[in-house]
Amino acid sequence: MMLLGLDIGNTHILGGVFDQDHLVARFRYATHLIGTADQFGIFLVNILQINNIKLEDISATAVSSVVPSCDYTIRHTISLYIKSPYFMLRAGVKTGLNIKYKNPNEVGADRIANAIGAVNAFPNKNLIIVDMGTATTLDAITKRRDYLGGAILPGMRLGMESLRTNTAKLMEVDIEKPSTYIGRTTRESIQTGLYYGQLGALKEIILGMKHEVFHAEPTLIIGTGGFSQLFKEKALFDVILPDLVLQGLCKAYEYSTQ
Repeated sequence: MMLLGLDIGNTHILGGVFDQDHLVARFRYATHLIGTADQFGIFLVNILQINNIKLEDISATAVSSVVPSCDYTIRHTISLYIKSPYFMLRAGVKTGLNIKYKNPNEVGADRIANAIGAVNAFPNKNLIIVDMGTATTLDAITKRRDYLGGAILPGMRLGMESLRTNTAKLMEVDIEKPSTYIGRTTRESIQTGLYYGQLGALKEIILGMKHEVFHAEPTLIIGTGGFSQLFKEKALFDVILPDLVLQGLCKAYEYSTQ
């Protein structure tokens, strides 16, 4: 059985193909370029062919989305080109989690997929997941699989775009790890502020969660999302899992068929 997983984010669509539990192909696509079902369908067909995967070998498609305007196009694409059963991760489906959010319908599908992937990779552990994408999200899950909630803050690219859009002289910069704390040009100063501002915020929130929720019990900190790799040398994360959301989607589909 091969499963096609698609995580529809605000900036990118992260996709992957699983052969049983093994991720055999991985790709990204800009969300704003999704266009019509035919346009995205042609991309999917081509990317599968490049990875030597036949369309008829895809037995199911699992999707998580935080962009409702894309949902119909994605579903239509799958029905036209993949022709496989379609599973959408949303409130009410089996997750293997105890959702403690006041309104479970408000939890983003990507956050749920991350949590499913994490508790399956690290059972019986207290977890904090930090997903660094368009937004940076933190999620706390207990060793009893209680999903407690978390925090949401602007991601590094959003911060940069806000500075560029709302100021007269500040410019767009590359998002990268700065070499010093002191920027000696405006560009370097923005990069330093974005990077260390995010790092400081995450350290504070993680520390607060550990004391408030886990009472200083051992807690595993998992990093994921496109910008998490920038912090791999900062002792912020115990482990970085770039494909966590896809792993969670795979498990969520398994739960739905049981």
